[in-house]
Amino acid sequence: MQKRRKPSWQIRIAKERIKKLLKLAKEKNESRYISLAKKIGMRYNVRLSKKIKRKLCKKCDTLLIPGKTCSIRLDSKNKCIIIKCKKCNSIYRYPYKRK
Repeated sequence: MQKRRKPSWQIRIAKERIKKLLKLAKEKNESRYISLAKKIGMRYNVRLSKKIKRKLCKKCDTLLIPGKTCSIRLDSKNKCIIIKCKKCNSIYRYPYKRK
């Protein structure tokens, strides 16, 4: 048996709710809104964009704001951006290309 997709109207509403929750998380700086947005995304099979994913800590569900909740370093040797969450000390490395 195949799984059925959710109706398009449910997916549209889920995307709207995710946008609102991320906006609230940015204003109030609370991880609860981010965890709710992730749950809605998983339930309705809505992917978060790459841009949004990189702004979230995967371990503690904190919005990564440079200077406040995370520190950012450039590693020119390995050509990557190093982002360190100040709340849970997790480290994320993303490659970059020089132009």
